[in-house]
Amino acid sequence: MKKHIFIMTLFALCLHLNQAHAQRYLPGMKALQVTAGMADGVHWNSDTDFACHFGAAYSVYTKNANRWVIGGEYLHKKYDYKDMRIPVEQFTAEGGYYLKFLSDRRKTFFLSLGLSAIAGYETSNRGDKLLPDGATLLDKDCFIYGGALTLELETYLTDRVVLLVNARERMLFGSDIGKFHTQVGMGLKFIIN
Repeated sequence: MKKHIFIMTLFALCLHLNQAHAQRYLPGMKALQVTAGMADGVHWNSDTDFACHFGAAYSVYTKNANRWVIGGEYLHKKYDYKDMRIPVEQFTAEGGYYLKFLSDRRKTFFLSLGLSAIAGYETSNRGDKLLPDGATLLDKDCFIYGGALTLELETYLTDRVVLLVNARERMLFGSDIGKFHTQVGMGLKFIIN
């Protein structure tokens, strides 16, 4: 209960302290962002599969208050096998376009829908196919490609710092750990121009 009260208080504080008066979503504005979150469900218990992701991106705003985004992402997932956990990692690059479709009158909150193309590399157990018990992994290291659909909420904390909350569905072909990955994350965006 204390956790929920803290989050609601923090959210209310952000609403009242957000007295920024700078213009937002101007054509040619540039920003850097970092994000992190959970993938394929939220698993805090060590007895279940665990997956997280980290990313960084560069964005440029267009004249219609939309933006182009280019960046990279790292996804780490562990699978239980007997008494060990086998890591699978994905290193991906992406480029996409985000369409702003909703904002408040004060231009404090923005909701965008993005579509991205993704390409990268996937490795299982860091390339080591022989497990300690003598079993051999059949998953091969491979190149992956596909796309992502992202729903992203942005709220300005200051004139140059933006809080991001996003949910996305990635579809990757060539992967040995499945085609679809649902991600939920948070991040910060820093307006640099």
